[in-house]
Amino acid sequence: MLKILVTPPVTAEHKKLLEAAGGPDAEFIYKEPGAVDAALMREVDILFGNVSPALVAEAKHLRLLQLFSAGTDGYVPVLPEGCALTNTTGAFGLAISEHMLGMLLMLQKRLHQYRDNQHKHVWQDMGNVTSIEGATVVTLGLGDIGGEFARKAKLLGAYTIGVRRTDANKPEYIDELCLTDELDSVLPRADVLAMALPGMPETRHILDARRIAMLKPGAIVLNVGRGSAIDLDALADAIETRGIRAGLDVTDPEPLPPEHKLWSLENALITPHISGFFHLPETLNRMVRIAAENIARCRDGRPYLNAIDLTTGYRADKYAK
Repeated sequence: MLKILVTPPVTAEHKKLLEAAGGPDAEFIYKEPGAVDAALMREVDILFGNVSPALVAEAKHLRLLQLFSAGTDGYVPVLPEGCALTNTTGAFGLAISEHMLGMLLMLQKRLHQYRDNQHKHVWQDMGNVTSIEGATVVTLGLGDIGGEFARKAKLLGAYTIGVRRTDANKPEYIDELCLTDELDSVLPRADVLAMALPGMPETRHILDARRIAMLKPGAIVLNVGRGSAIDLDALADAIETRGIRAGLDVTDPEPLPPEHKLWSLENALITPHISGFFHLPETLNRMVRIAAENIARCRDGRPYLNAIDLTTGYRADKYAK
Protein backbone atom coordinates (compact mmCIF):
# COMPACT_ATOMS: atom_id res chain seq x y z
CA MET A 1 0.00 0.00 0.00
CA LEU A 2 1.25 3.46 -0.92
CA LYS A 3 1.15 6.17 1.73
CA ILE A 4 0.85 9.51 -0.05
CA LEU A 5 1.27 12.89 1.63
CA VAL A 6 -0.22 15.97 -0.07
CA THR A 7 0.63 19.48 1.19
CA PRO A 8 -0.76 21.95 -1.41
CA PRO A 9 -4.24 23.43 -0.65
CA VAL A 10 -6.18 21.03 -2.85
CA THR A 11 -9.94 21.07 -3.35
CA ALA A 12 -12.39 18.18 -3.08
CA GLU A 13 -12.23 17.75 -6.85
CA HIS A 14 -8.46 17.67 -6.73
CA LYS A 15 -8.59 14.97 -4.04
CA LYS A 16 -10.82 12.81 -6.26
CA LEU A 17 -8.32 13.06 -9.10
CA LEU A 18 -5.33 12.27 -6.89
CA GLU A 19 -7.04 9.39 -5.13
CA ALA A 20 -8.18 7.84 -8.41
CA ALA A 21 -4.55 7.94 -9.55
CA GLY A 22 -3.36 6.30 -6.34
CA GLY A 23 -5.72 3.36 -6.67
CA PRO A 24 -7.95 1.68 -4.08
CA ASP A 25 -5.14 0.62 -1.77
CA ALA A 26 -3.44 4.00 -1.42
CA GLU A 27 -3.67 5.98 1.81
CA PHE A 28 -3.77 9.76 1.37
CA ILE A 29 -2.81 12.24 4.08
CA TYR A 30 -3.53 15.96 3.58
CA LYS A 31 -1.54 18.40 5.70
CA GLU A 32 -0.16 21.90 5.45
CA PRO A 33 3.66 21.92 5.13
CA GLY A 34 4.09 23.41 8.60
CA ALA A 35 2.17 20.50 10.15
CA VAL A 36 4.49 17.84 8.70
CA ASP A 37 7.03 16.32 11.07
CA ALA A 38 9.87 13.83 10.78
CA ALA A 39 7.82 10.97 12.18
CA LEU A 40 5.25 11.31 9.42
CA MET A 41 7.92 11.66 6.74
CA ARG A 42 9.46 8.35 7.79
CA GLU A 43 6.21 6.61 6.82
CA VAL A 44 5.59 8.29 3.45
CA ASP A 45 6.10 6.63 0.05
CA ILE A 46 5.11 9.62 -2.10
CA LEU A 47 5.18 13.30 -1.25
CA PHE A 48 3.31 15.81 -3.39
CA GLY A 49 4.43 19.16 -2.09
CA ASN A 50 7.38 21.14 -0.81
CA VAL A 51 8.47 20.62 2.78
CA SER A 52 11.87 21.54 4.17
CA PRO A 53 14.79 19.56 2.71
CA ALA A 54 15.70 18.51 6.27
CA LEU A 55 12.38 16.68 6.54
CA VAL A 56 12.84 15.06 3.13
CA ALA A 57 16.16 13.67 4.40
CA GLU A 58 14.19 11.78 7.07
CA ALA A 59 11.93 10.06 4.51
CA LYS A 60 13.85 6.82 4.11
CA HIS A 61 10.93 5.05 2.37
CA LEU A 62 10.23 7.86 -0.09
CA ARG A 63 9.90 6.65 -3.69
CA LEU A 64 8.76 9.88 -5.31
CA LEU A 65 9.09 13.53 -4.37
CA GLN A 66 6.67 15.45 -6.58
CA LEU A 67 7.38 19.12 -5.96
CA PHE A 68 4.68 21.72 -6.56
CA SER A 69 7.39 24.11 -7.78
CA ALA A 70 9.41 24.22 -10.98
CA GLY A 71 12.61 24.94 -9.05
CA THR A 72 14.32 22.08 -7.22
CA ASP A 73 16.61 24.17 -5.00
CA GLY A 74 18.01 22.22 -2.05
CA TYR A 75 16.28 18.89 -2.67
CA VAL A 76 18.74 16.92 -4.80
CA PRO A 77 21.42 16.53 -2.07
CA VAL A 78 18.95 15.22 0.55
CA LEU A 79 16.94 12.72 -1.47
CA PRO A 80 16.84 9.22 0.03
CA GLU A 81 18.48 6.53 -2.06
CA GLY A 82 16.22 5.36 -4.87
CA CYS A 83 13.85 8.32 -4.65
CA ALA A 84 12.81 10.04 -7.89
CA LEU A 85 12.40 13.81 -8.06
CA THR A 86 9.84 15.49 -10.33
CA ASN A 87 8.65 19.07 -10.65
CA THR A 88 5.59 20.84 -12.02
CA THR A 89 7.03 22.36 -15.18
CA GLY A 90 4.02 23.19 -17.32
CA ALA A 91 1.92 24.50 -14.45
CA PHE A 92 3.31 28.03 -14.23
CA GLY A 93 3.70 29.32 -17.78
CA LEU A 94 0.25 30.88 -17.99
CA ALA A 95 0.26 32.76 -14.68
CA ILE A 96 3.87 33.92 -14.61
CA SER A 97 4.09 34.95 -18.27
CA GLU A 98 1.00 37.11 -17.77
CA HIS A 99 2.58 38.65 -14.67
CA MET A 100 5.68 39.44 -16.74
CA LEU A 101 3.55 40.94 -19.46
CA GLY A 102 1.72 43.08 -16.90
CA MET A 103 5.01 44.36 -15.46
CA LEU A 104 6.35 45.10 -18.93
CA LEU A 105 3.28 47.08 -20.00
CA MET A 106 3.24 48.96 -16.70
CA LEU A 107 6.84 50.08 -17.18
CA GLN A 108 6.50 50.82 -20.89
CA LYS A 109 3.33 52.89 -20.46
CA ARG A 110 4.53 54.62 -17.25
CA LEU A 111 1.54 53.27 -15.33
CA HIS A 112 3.68 52.97 -12.19
CA GLN A 113 4.41 56.68 -12.38
CA TYR A 114 0.78 57.58 -12.95
CA ARG A 115 -0.19 55.43 -9.97
CA ASP A 116 2.37 57.30 -7.85
CA ASN A 117 0.91 60.59 -9.09
CA GLN A 118 -2.59 59.41 -8.23
CA HIS A 119 -1.53 58.81 -4.63
CA LYS A 120 -0.13 62.35 -4.56
CA HIS A 121 -3.27 63.79 -6.24
CA VAL A 122 -1.14 65.03 -9.15
CA TRP A 123 -2.56 65.41 -12.68
CA GLN A 124 0.56 65.40 -14.87
CA ASP A 125 1.56 64.13 -18.31
CA MET A 126 4.64 61.95 -17.81
CA GLY A 127 5.84 62.03 -21.43
CA ASN A 128 6.69 59.50 -24.10
CA VAL A 129 6.07 55.77 -23.79
CA THR A 130 7.37 52.69 -25.61
CA SER A 131 5.71 49.68 -27.22
CA ILE A 132 6.08 45.92 -27.29
CA GLU A 133 5.50 46.01 -31.04
CA GLY A 134 8.86 46.42 -32.71
CA ALA A 135 10.81 45.90 -29.48
CA THR A 136 13.67 43.40 -29.31
CA VAL A 137 12.87 41.00 -26.49
CA VAL A 138 15.69 38.76 -25.26
CA THR A 139 14.41 35.89 -23.13
CA LEU A 140 17.02 34.18 -20.97
CA GLY A 141 15.64 30.74 -20.13
CA LEU A 142 13.16 29.19 -22.57
CA GLY A 143 11.39 26.70 -20.36
CA ASP A 144 7.66 26.74 -19.74
CA ILE A 145 7.69 30.24 -18.24
CA GLY A 146 10.20 32.00 -20.48
CA GLY A 147 8.82 30.27 -23.54
CA GLU A 148 5.26 31.36 -22.77
CA PHE A 149 6.38 34.95 -22.26
CA ALA A 150 8.37 34.97 -25.50
CA ARG A 151 5.38 33.53 -27.36
CA LYS A 152 3.10 36.26 -26.02
CA ALA A 153 5.66 38.96 -26.85
CA LYS A 154 5.94 37.61 -30.41
CA LEU A 155 2.16 37.70 -30.83
CA LEU A 156 2.24 41.36 -29.76
CA GLY A 157 4.77 42.22 -32.45
CA ALA A 158 8.15 41.91 -30.72
CA TYR A 159 11.32 40.58 -32.33
CA THR A 160 12.24 37.65 -30.10
CA ILE A 161 15.68 36.31 -29.24
CA GLY A 162 15.85 33.20 -27.08
CA VAL A 163 18.83 32.19 -24.97
CA ARG A 164 19.04 28.67 -23.54
CA ARG A 165 21.57 26.43 -21.88
CA THR A 166 21.64 23.59 -24.41
CA ASP A 167 20.92 23.34 -28.11
CA ALA A 168 17.55 22.31 -29.48
CA ASN A 169 15.21 23.09 -32.33
CA LYS A 170 14.22 26.74 -32.46
CA PRO A 171 10.61 27.29 -31.32
CA GLU A 172 8.43 28.95 -33.96
CA TYR A 173 7.85 32.00 -31.75
CA ILE A 174 11.61 32.72 -31.51
CA ASP A 175 13.25 34.75 -34.30
CA GLU A 176 16.82 34.00 -33.16
CA LEU A 177 18.10 31.28 -30.84
CA CYS A 178 21.50 31.31 -29.15
CA LEU A 179 23.23 29.51 -26.31
CA THR A 180 24.14 31.01 -22.96
CA ASP A 181 27.78 31.49 -23.91
CA GLU A 182 26.59 33.85 -26.65
CA LEU A 183 24.59 36.03 -24.26
CA ASP A 184 27.03 38.95 -24.44
CA SER A 185 26.44 39.27 -28.19
CA VAL A 186 22.69 39.89 -27.82
CA LEU A 187 22.46 41.91 -24.60
CA PRO A 188 23.27 45.27 -26.28
CA ARG A 189 20.33 44.72 -28.65
CA ALA A 190 17.75 44.11 -25.92
CA ASP A 191 14.93 46.57 -25.36
CA VAL A 192 13.61 43.99 -22.91
CA LEU A 193 15.62 41.31 -21.09
CA ALA A 194 13.27 38.71 -19.59
CA MET A 195 14.86 36.23 -17.18
CA ALA A 196 13.27 32.94 -16.11
CA LEU A 197 16.17 30.86 -14.81
CA PRO A 198 16.42 28.22 -12.07
CA GLY A 199 18.66 28.74 -9.05
CA MET A 200 21.87 26.95 -10.03
CA PRO A 201 25.55 27.71 -9.36
CA GLU A 202 25.99 28.58 -13.04
CA THR A 203 23.08 31.05 -13.03
CA ARG A 204 24.19 33.02 -9.97
CA HIS A 205 24.82 36.66 -11.00
CA ILE A 206 24.60 35.70 -14.66
CA LEU A 207 23.48 39.31 -14.99
CA ASP A 208 26.39 40.96 -13.20
CA ALA A 209 27.68 44.54 -13.31
CA ARG A 210 29.63 43.90 -16.52
CA ARG A 211 26.60 42.58 -18.37
CA ILE A 212 24.23 45.19 -16.93
CA ALA A 213 26.59 47.81 -18.41
CA MET A 214 26.00 46.23 -21.84
CA LEU A 215 22.29 47.04 -21.75
CA LYS A 216 21.16 50.12 -23.62
CA PRO A 217 19.91 53.07 -21.55
CA GLY A 218 16.22 52.65 -20.82
CA ALA A 219 16.20 48.86 -21.31
CA ILE A 220 13.73 46.90 -19.20
CA VAL A 221 14.87 43.91 -17.11
CA LEU A 222 12.25 41.40 -15.94
CA ASN A 223 13.12 38.60 -13.51
CA VAL A 224 10.75 35.87 -12.35
CA GLY A 225 13.15 32.93 -11.93
CA ARG A 226 15.52 33.34 -9.00
CA GLY A 227 16.75 36.59 -7.51
CA SER A 228 20.29 35.25 -7.33
CA ALA A 229 20.55 35.52 -11.12
CA ILE A 230 21.07 39.32 -10.83
CA ASP A 231 23.58 41.45 -8.96
CA LEU A 232 20.88 43.64 -7.41
CA ASP A 233 23.24 46.34 -6.21
CA ALA A 234 24.61 46.77 -9.73
CA LEU A 235 21.07 46.77 -11.12
CA ALA A 236 19.99 49.43 -8.63
CA ASP A 237 22.93 51.61 -9.69
CA ALA A 238 21.97 51.21 -13.36
CA ILE A 239 18.34 52.13 -12.65
CA GLU A 240 19.51 55.22 -10.81
CA THR A 241 22.14 56.40 -13.29
CA ARG A 242 21.33 54.96 -16.73
CA GLY A 243 17.55 54.86 -16.90
CA ILE A 244 17.33 51.07 -16.77
CA ARG A 245 13.89 49.90 -15.65
CA ALA A 246 13.17 46.65 -13.83
CA GLY A 247 10.21 44.44 -12.96
CA LEU A 248 11.27 41.97 -10.27
CA ASP A 249 9.15 39.23 -8.74
CA VAL A 250 12.25 37.68 -7.15
CA THR A 251 15.18 39.18 -5.24
CA ASP A 252 18.26 38.00 -3.38
CA PRO A 253 17.76 37.82 -0.48
CA GLU A 254 14.03 37.33 0.01
CA PRO A 255 12.38 39.27 1.48
CA LEU A 256 14.29 42.23 0.09
CA PRO A 257 15.71 44.10 3.12
CA PRO A 258 13.70 47.25 3.86
CA GLU A 259 16.84 49.39 3.63
CA HIS A 260 17.72 48.23 0.10
CA LYS A 261 17.95 51.07 -2.42
CA LEU A 262 15.66 49.30 -4.92
CA TRP A 263 12.59 49.99 -2.79
CA SER A 264 12.90 53.75 -3.31
CA LEU A 265 13.70 53.77 -7.03
CA GLU A 266 10.81 54.98 -9.17
CA ASN A 267 11.63 52.66 -12.07
CA ALA A 268 11.94 49.51 -9.99
CA LEU A 269 8.69 47.54 -9.85
CA ILE A 270 8.82 44.88 -7.11
CA THR A 271 6.39 42.07 -6.25
CA PRO A 272 7.08 39.57 -3.43
CA HIS A 273 7.63 36.31 -5.37
CA ILE A 274 3.91 35.82 -5.99
CA SER A 275 3.64 35.53 -9.79
CA GLY A 276 3.20 31.75 -9.60
CA PHE A 277 2.26 29.96 -6.40
CA PHE A 278 -1.52 29.23 -6.17
CA HIS A 279 -2.88 32.69 -6.89
CA LEU A 280 -4.30 31.71 -10.28
CA PRO A 281 -6.57 28.69 -9.68
CA GLU A 282 -5.59 27.15 -13.01
CA THR A 283 -1.98 26.91 -11.80
CA LEU A 284 -3.04 24.60 -8.97
CA ASN A 285 -5.25 22.62 -11.37
CA ARG A 286 -2.24 22.00 -13.58
CA MET A 287 -0.04 21.04 -10.63
CA VAL A 288 -2.59 18.47 -9.50
CA ARG A 289 -2.93 16.97 -12.98
CA ILE A 290 0.85 16.52 -13.20
CA ALA A 291 1.01 15.04 -9.69
CA ALA A 292 -1.87 12.65 -10.36
CA GLU A 293 -0.20 11.39 -13.51
CA ASN A 294 3.07 10.78 -11.68
CA ILE A 295 1.34 9.03 -8.77
CA ALA A 296 -0.21 6.66 -11.30
CA ARG A 297 3.16 6.16 -12.97
CA CYS A 298 4.80 5.43 -9.62
CA ARG A 299 2.16 2.81 -8.88
CA ASP A 300 2.60 1.21 -12.33
CA GLY A 301 6.38 1.51 -12.56
CA ARG A 302 6.33 3.78 -15.64
CA PRO A 303 8.72 6.67 -16.43
CA TYR A 304 7.76 9.97 -14.80
CA LEU A 305 6.71 13.28 -16.27
CA ASN A 306 9.15 16.11 -15.47
CA ALA A 307 11.75 13.75 -14.01
CA ILE A 308 14.81 15.63 -12.73
CA ASP A 309 18.30 14.47 -13.67
CA LEU A 310 19.90 14.31 -10.22
CA THR A 311 23.37 14.97 -11.66
CA THR A 312 22.39 18.33 -13.21
CA GLY A 313 19.29 19.47 -11.32
CA TYR A 314 17.50 20.06 -14.64
CA ARG A 315 14.73 18.02 -16.23
CA ALA A 316 16.06 14.80 -17.72
CA ASP A 317 14.31 15.52 -21.02
CA LYS A 318 13.61 19.24 -20.92
CA TYR A 319 12.33 19.34 -24.51
CA ALA A 320 9.77 16.58 -24.07
CA LYS A 321 6.18 17.54 -24.75
